[in-house]
Amino acid sequence: MNVADRFVEILEEEGISEVFGIPGEQIMPLYKSLSNSSINHILTRHEQAAAHAADGYARSSGKIGVCIATASPGALNFTMALATAFKDNVPILVITGDNELKYRGTDHFQSLPQVEIFKHITKASYNPLNGTEAMYVLKAAIYELKTMPKGPIHINLSKDVLLSEEFQDFDLCYLCEDDLSKIGEAQKLISECEKPLFILGAGAISQSELIEKISKKYQIPVTTTFHAKGIISENDEINLGLVGIRSTPRARYAFENADCIIALGIKASERTLPEIPKNLIHVNINRDVLIGDYPIHGKVEDFLSQIKFNEVSWLDDILKIDNSIEIEGLDDDLSPQATIKRILDKFDDNIIVSDAGSHTTWTTLLKKSLRPRQLLFSGGLAPMGYGLPAAIGASFATGEKVIVINGDGDFQMNLQELATVRQNNLDVIVFILNNSEYGIIRQWQEEFYEMEPFQVKLQNPDFVKLSSSYSVDAVRVDNISDLDYLLESDLRGPLVVEVVVRSENIPLPQ
Repeated sequence: MNVADRFVEILEEEGISEVFGIPGEQIMPLYKSLSNSSINHILTRHEQAAAHAADGYARSSGKIGVCIATASPGALNFTMALATAFKDNVPILVITGDNELKYRGTDHFQSLPQVEIFKHITKASYNPLNGTEAMYVLKAAIYELKTMPKGPIHINLSKDVLLSEEFQDFDLCYLCEDDLSKIGEAQKLISECEKPLFILGAGAISQSELIEKISKKYQIPVTTTFHAKGIISENDEINLGLVGIRSTPRARYAFENADCIIALGIKASERTLPEIPKNLIHVNINRDVLIGDYPIHGKVEDFLSQIKFNEVSWLDDILKIDNSIEIEGLDDDLSPQATIKRILDKFDDNIIVSDAGSHTTWTTLLKKSLRPRQLLFSGGLAPMGYGLPAAIGASFATGEKVIVINGDGDFQMNLQELATVRQNNLDVIVFILNNSEYGIIRQWQEEFYEMEPFQVKLQNPDFVKLSSSYSVDAVRVDNISDLDYLLESDLRGPLVVEVVVRSENIPLPQ
């Protein structure tokens, strides 16, 4: 048995059932071992798509996503997708091949300092120099991804290390040093407050049942970040909706009037907390993102197990506020927002994957998530081309129907992954909103720079013929009646629906 064989064996032992990638020369020993394993390898058509797929796999399931690439040309194609996962703290195991150790630091063919490059877009980037180190960093990485999911972890494996038969295996003992020293001060604030408010982030999803039980028992209202939508159904009155730059009226009122804000598992970006409140208790396993006067470095469940709450009575006052968000154009003929509203109404209980651009704004404003992990999109980096490959990952992770809402520009960034969808016969339906432009960039040009639209108009292909060339069924609609008629059908993927929409500005954050 060589290192590659044992490496794959450990992945199997840890419950890794799917990986995404493309083989190549330097990573070939690992692929030989994979070919004899129970792990399902999903061949994508681009490494960026493989990493986005691993991202969608992790976001939709809460499990570890895994992506694999060969040396520099393959590995560096990961960078956009890893930066995306890094900004959103998505747990991905990233495995890259490399030339033999003797070529490190040289100008040898396809040699680059991959670990140095990746360390800026991962939580850790390892470069094991022998088989024993490779065993250690793999087990340490998997442990951390399962217990402290702060983002991608990268392991760079030289071909000679993978082929080595000299290594020591061992059981890993790994400790997480929490800092709960502020628990007492946090408890005092919670005990004395009359208007507490939960702000829930993606790091709290695993404790959704416990949080719902606490919030309802003590009548503590809940708001969420984008990535925690549905942690408590958004049809439940105790969930006030989004907080931050896209805040609902009730969430905004609660945030401005709360005398104790308990933020669980949020990254606390400027999109969620434009200002840091003095009464903020911030709980997160990632010490680097903690802010405020009451930082609690630890797990959400550990914090909740040590805190006592009191029943409060300000929820009734909050619920008197009209929480509707007025959006114009929902009945207009093929405005983007009218189109998206109809898609979301049809697929209200399916996983929705959005990309980047104006359609994402409409989708996040209109989508009512009934459960967590139901709306996937990149919040921190927002690269174009995320939607289709992320939907592939979500489809493999959950086995559910997955709906992609794309712009025409986004779709063309990774359209080659239609081949992956078709090859695996995935129930993925892609809606392309075609306005023949980079719409949000055009809006910025006009509104903020007072300029005529420049380099934003798109001469698009025939998306129906393009999809058909991949043996994917496709249809085009250019009026609201045809869209309504289509959505009455029992749609199943692989399917591409091109919807011709008009140019439309998004509502800017208040």
